[in-house]
Amino acid sequence: MNEIIQSRKSVRKFDLNPLDFHTLEKIKTQLKLCTPLYPDIHYTVSISGKTKGMFNIKAPHYLVFHSEEKDGYLENIGFIGQQMDLWLSQSGYGSCWLGAAKPDEKAASVQSHVICIGFGKPAEPLYRELHEFKRKEITEVSEGDDPRLEAARLAPSGMNAQNWYFIAEGGLIHCYRKKLNPIKALILDKMSCIDVGIAVRHIARESDGFGFGKLDSPPVRKGLIYMGTVGH
Repeated sequence: MNEIIQSRKSVRKFDLNPLDFHTLEKIKTQLKLCTPLYPDIHYTVSISGKTKGMFNIKAPHYLVFHSEEKDGYLENIGFIGQQMDLWLSQSGYGSCWLGAAKPDEKAASVQSHVICIGFGKPAEPLYRELHEFKRKEITEVSEGDDPRLEAARLAPSGMNAQNWYFIAEGGLIHCYRKKLNPIKALILDKMSCIDVGIAVRHIARESDGFGFGKLDSPPVRKGLIYMGTVGH
């Protein structure tokens, strides 16, 4: 498994000194290299120095994601954002998904705000050992046999809810999110869609070839909402 996937962590304590201009330019360049899950969905990512909202974390910088709202846009942002999360970790910087944070200033984008990622130099250990991950057992979140499922299991999720489920069969991985009761859905439905995109990015990182789309007749499981299928 990729070394960063099995050692990254969500950093919540940062050195609040801003990163230098050269480093921020490298990050902006990397943003342009990200591959979307759905190329036809328009989105923008900006870098901000301040956000607001519940459960916000103080960081020197934030990636702020906006997108047009169409089918798959939340998974798309999760897939793109996790590319940056892994790249930042690999480059020695801490990062953390912030599901409830919003830009402090009025956004120039006409698209809808989706989510933020705080990032900067870490003021706590950047990596962790594999045994330190607090995740559900693989049998709780998947069925079938595919080595890429472990990478998906280790992906971060909102409130560590891990509301995803994967079915591996014939080289394919069918991706789902759990259907939540109305109260939980108000809080977690949006984040659960983003989380699927995050987990799919981990699967993509472990794949020799990667494709993603929706099948007309995917496997049906009670209590699960089909999101798409990973193929080659």
